[in-house]
This record gives sequence, structure tokens and C-alpha cells, in this order.
Amino acid sequence: MCGMSQHPVRSSPSRPVRPDASMSLLTNVMEHSLDDGYAEAAARRGTEGRSGMPRTLRAKLVLASGLVLAALVVTLGAAQARFEAPTEARERQELVDRIRNDSRDADELQKSVDGLREEVGAMQREALQEHGGDSGEVVALLAGAVPVEGPGVELVVDDAEESGPGEGGGPRRSTSFSDTGRVRDRDLQRVVNGLWESGAEAISINGQRLTALSAIRAAGDAILVDNKPLAPPYTLLAVGDGERLSSRFRSSGDGRYLEVLRENYDIRTSISVEDRVRLPAAPSLTVRTAEPVKTGEGSTS
Repeated sequence: MCGMSQHPVRSSPSRPVRPDASMSLLTNVMEHSLDDGYAEAAARRGTEGRSGMPRTLRAKLVLASGLVLAALVVTLGAAQARFEAPTEARERQELVDRIRNDSRDADELQKSVDGLREEVGAMQREALQEHGGDSGEVVALLAGAVPVEGPGVELVVDDAEESGPGEGGGPRRSTSFSDTGRVRDRDLQRVVNGLWESGAEAISINGQRLTALSAIRAAGDAILVDNKPLAPPYTLLAVGDGERLSSRFRSSGDGRYLEVLRENYDIRTSISVEDRVRLPAAPSLTVRTAEPVKTGEGSTS
């Protein structure tokens, strides 16, 4: 076996190693903190800023353009509103005129209805007086078909007056229907029945003539007499022997009931004897039954 002589291997001289060679990445970050792309973009913007318009001037121009646009919009809106205003005023006036004309027509129709109702009532009263025989006047009186005038009584029933003053210094009235200081429909019903029982020949409440078919009811806070709302104070007029009618009513159960309302709930009442009271005829009467009456020998109508 041949031996081979061994010669030492010589290496080429190398550069000295940097002390921070192991921190090359950190060194690169510290030396190049801004990316090359960002640096180029910043340089380009700086060049455009120097060669173009100053930023402050551009901002002012943008603001001025916005103000001009807003002013234009406001001007156009005002012009349009001014243009449409006469049209709206004209339409409003036309609507007002239509309402006035319709109201005038309704008033004329109501007058016509009232006139026809008066004619029908007059014919009914004439028929009762002509064909009713000896009892015609009594029937017309009891039916409320004719106005009546004579001695009688005036009975006033009003809500209780509260202790505090109302608007304008006047008495304050209750607004709740459940308040016991208010006159209710059943109170008026008892008073009216008591007057009939005491001998009244005809009765009216606030000018509303009562008949055998009249109804006194409540609708919310209002009291209705034959579907007509009435407001306090309630003035009842009754035709009859004034002194006797007043005395009998005071001593009746309904008169004592009214006195209890006055003592316990401060309902205000007053009754006076009158030499002459006048009651109107009932506003409308409905003929429910009729019988033929002989007007001559062998003929009927």
C-alpha cells in the first residue's frame, strides 16, 4: 500500500466578520425604515404639490363650489315655492268657496224642511181639532200637537257649584259624569214623573215640549231629550194649578228626592209659581194609527 503524503490545505484569506452579522435583519429594518414604494409615492406627491396648485387654495375652491351649489339649490327651491304659492292659494280659496256654498245650500234645505214640518204639524193640529169631536182639544193637548199657555210652575235644576272659581271668576262646573254633583238623566226623569203625578197638564224642559213618547237619556256627558242635547241649568215649565201643583210636588216622593240631592250633593233647585207660562208644540209628531171619520151620509174619508 502506497502511502500518500499529506499536505496541509491552505484556505484563501477571508474578510473579517462584522460584529453585528447575526443581526442583519434588524440592521436592515433600522437603516431602511420606509419601504421603497412608500418613499417613491411620497416623492411623487411632493413633486405634484410643488408643480401643481397649493392645497389650501384647492380646499378653498372646493368649499366655494359647495357653497355656490347650496345657494343654487336654495334659490331654485324658493323660486319653485313662489311659483306654486298662487296655485295653492287659489285651490284653498276654491275649497273655502265650495264649503260656504254647500253650507248655504244646507241652511236653505234646513229652512225648507222646517217649513214643511210646520205645515205638516199645522195640518195635524187642524185634523185633530176638526175630526176629534169634543175630545179633539184634549187629544191635541195631551199629544203636544198644539202650544199651550196658562198658569203653572217653573222648576230650575242645576249642577252643584264647586268651591273654587272657574274661568273668568265664574262658578266652575264639574266635567266628570260620575261626579255626584251633576244632574243626571235619571234625576230629570224622576222630576218629570213627579210633575205629571202632581197634576201637570203639559211640561217642557229648556223649551223642549214633552209628550207621552218623549225620552230622557244620557249620551256621554250630555242629557238628551228626544235626541236633542240640553245644557244646565235645566228649566222645567209645567202648566197646571200653580199653587196646588207646587205643593203636591214638594210633598211627593220625587220632590223629596230632589231635596235629598240638594242637601247631600249640593244640587241647586228652585221652584216658583207663575201666573202665565207658555209651552211650544212638540217639534214633530208621528201618526201611528188612524180611523176613518164619516164626513157625510154613506161616505168616509
